[in-house]
Amino acid sequence: MPPKPLAAATSAIHADDHTNVLTDVAPAIHTSTTFRYPRNAAALQPVPTDGEFVDLQTPLVYSRLASSNINRLETILAPLIYPTYAKAKDGVQRELEGDDLANCVVSYSSGLSAFHALLVTAVPNVVAISGGYHGCHGVIDLHKKMHGLKTVDLHAGDAAWDAAGLGKGDIVHLETPLNPTGEAFSIAHYAARAHKRGALLTVDATFGPPGLQDPFLWGADVVMHSGTKYIGGHSDMLCGVLAMRPDQEGLKRAKTLRAERIFLGAVLGSLEGWLGVRSLRTLELRVQRQSSNAGKLVAWLDDALNGKGEDCEVVKKVVSKITHASLQKDGREWLQKQMPNGYGPVFSMYTHNAKQARNLPSLLRLFHHATSLGGVESLIEWRRMSDCDVDERLLRVSVGVESWEDLKDDFLQAFEQLANGEVGDNSGRVEVDVQTGGTGAQVEGAAGGAV
Repeated sequence: MPPKPLAAATSAIHADDHTNVLTDVAPAIHTSTTFRYPRNAAALQPVPTDGEFVDLQTPLVYSRLASSNINRLETILAPLIYPTYAKAKDGVQRELEGDDLANCVVSYSSGLSAFHALLVTAVPNVVAISGGYHGCHGVIDLHKKMHGLKTVDLHAGDAAWDAAGLGKGDIVHLETPLNPTGEAFSIAHYAARAHKRGALLTVDATFGPPGLQDPFLWGADVVMHSGTKYIGGHSDMLCGVLAMRPDQEGLKRAKTLRAERIFLGAVLGSLEGWLGVRSLRTLELRVQRQSSNAGKLVAWLDDALNGKGEDCEVVKKVVSKITHASLQKDGREWLQKQMPNGYGPVFSMYTHNAKQARNLPSLLRLFHHATSLGGVESLIEWRRMSDCDVDERLLRVSVGVESWEDLKDDFLQAFEQLANGEVGDNSGRVEVDVQTGGTGAQVEGAAGGAV
């Protein structure tokens, strides 16, 4: 009798067991960049004349091709990114099994390098894309410069897509939930629109990490993650991931991505691969806690804005609007099916004016005022620090694993200070004493990049 498929939480611990050759329970950190060929001359395998090919079963040669830490990371990611496929019941026809499924997952040095690799391999003439993460728009601008790539609004009607010429081989790029608002969109809807034209549907699922949604279940051809966020989960590694649809066509596309990754030079570092393995062990625990915390905070704030609760007057003096997938009124039926385990750990808060938004982070004690998201610690960012096109009243909140009641109390005391006219330190450049006793880095015009 074949073994029963494992749950995602179990796979995160045991999916890589078959790769263990040492007695270490915790995988070792392998930092070598080059690996010895077999001493037995008869075992040497020259590079094939039809080109070099690398997958998770290829003997290690050079770490720009592959390394043991990265292979282990991609092996564990597979059952987490393909939960429905990996747990298909006996008798269900599956095109790929075991190692082939893991070979559909390709890691990169960052989320943006993954998106760049996607455009390089697909070579679309048109990309349908909305606002969202402005780093992707920066990569698209590079491709516009190189080969005249065109863009069209993701949410535009068929007439606009027709005018742009969006068709076979092009890309419909959907980010859901959306950065920075945390609002969600129907993957099935955009899959139908893309496939009707022969285009690929690529889904940036960074804000809806494994465990919260399975984009392949709703028609995605490619799923992208900035693994820096929830896959890493500790604010200490850069990573990007592209996962292909789990079928022969997807496996073929992943094979091309691996070959092209060699020459893009965008391979994930060995230490980052090890950090990613460490992080995946607790992915479900972290994400479920973070999403639950966010849902409770959003519900509290939304209630207050609607005049409910003893805190409502203080909250309403500072907060004018909250955005999060849990608050969406339209499409509740598809949303509950698409995100059955929670609506994501990120939401946005709008104050009444830019001054309030600028000062609120400095009054918080438990939220770090920093960009990025997905770590175990809660972050808040006055988004104008890293996005020049955003509403200056917007604050992006990335909820961590702390007690949600403590986070609520922290918000409340900061709201009270703002409501009483107290403000944070706006004196400009701030010197920070770091643990070594030195002075923190100070750069004029900092935070102008794409984060």
